[in-house]
Amino acid sequence: MALLAVGALTLAAGCSSHEGAQSTAGQGAGSPSATPSGKSSPAGSPSPSASRPTVAPPPAKGSAKVVSTLTEGLDSPWGLAALPGGDLLVSSRDKGTITRIDAKSGKKTLLGTVPGVAPAGEGGLLGIAVSPTFGTDHLVYAYFTTASDNRIARMLYDEDGKTAGQLLGAPDTILRGIPKGSIHNGGRLAFGPDHMLYAGTGETGDDGFAQDKKSLAGKILRMTPDGEPLHGNPQADSVVYSYGHRNVQGLAWDSRKQLWASEFGQDTWDELNRIVPGGNYGWPDAEGKAGEAGFRDPVAQWKTSEASPSGIAFAKGSIWMAGLRGERLWRIPLSGTDDKEPLAAPQSFLKGKYGRLRTVLAAGGNKLWLVTSETDTRGTPKPGDDKILLVEVR
Repeated sequence: MALLAVGALTLAAGCSSHEGAQSTAGQGAGSPSATPSGKSSPAGSPSPSASRPTVAPPPAKGSAKVVSTLTEGLDSPWGLAALPGGDLLVSSRDKGTITRIDAKSGKKTLLGTVPGVAPAGEGGLLGIAVSPTFGTDHLVYAYFTTASDNRIARMLYDEDGKTAGQLLGAPDTILRGIPKGSIHNGGRLAFGPDHMLYAGTGETGDDGFAQDKKSLAGKILRMTPDGEPLHGNPQADSVVYSYGHRNVQGLAWDSRKQLWASEFGQDTWDELNRIVPGGNYGWPDAEGKAGEAGFRDPVAQWKTSEASPSGIAFAKGSIWMAGLRGERLWRIPLSGTDDKEPLAAPQSFLKGKYGRLRTVLAAGGNKLWLVTSETDTRGTPKPGDDKILLVEVR
């Protein structure tokens, strides 16, 4: 079990999130391959472009249409994960619960409440992920805020002889000491194509954490399912995979096993980044496409009023990105060869129709699951909110 301590947390005065409020003034392919034992390739970096498979690019223009509402009446939904049979698990940020959603009927079954969750501000029960070997181990992973930190734990999902609301075992913490704050807690969890666990964290409003490689804040983390560092990481004794992030909210892999991440900017630019091991993404010294040596520029960027990006997913050759303040679904078509520019300009869909959009998850083929976020204290809930929608895309 990895138990990583972090220094005292200091919140920068005047710094706030634009997750859905005004700005302040002034799942896939992508990572080093790993053996079943968790040992990764020594290089710890993506394969050269020449060795990557050729992928036919998507059309420059696409479409997105909501075809049905799977379920509604969710309270502050945040994380979404699919079980092997297709049913969904959804977390409630403020209630600290995990609920199973039948993928055909939309029926809700409460698994239970995660002990130790301390919701406050943007913190609470955030991302969830299902073990890639769920069929044998029945483990569900969760990223959540406690009274002292953010941490990652796993729980046994056991239905045998249990009643609804009592289906989760006690949390087994695999990583603790991720700094917490009233804002910028990150929280996205996802297993990569290498079967390793990735987590996006935020800098809690303290800019200094993002460039501090010894801190777990303002990073993308990569670890074994037991929470241990991997030898293919930039530093063999650290779970830090990339740094210089403000608040990572979405993780997804494309058809070439490349990792992508969405990120909140501050006053100017929100970002979609192509993640490489050891990459420095610039915060707080750079926001958006700065063109500065030593920093990796985003592949795409948006005005903060148009995005406040949250979850992302890959489907039909494009990254699909949910927008909170922007209240829309963005499509970013990937060229399949160029990691620095999208194939064409991003398109937006569903603008203002369903309110704030929190999480998007590939549902197979040309389908996505999309979670709304109107009950998180920053939206304006309508009857039925919040919902999980089924979206058809191309």
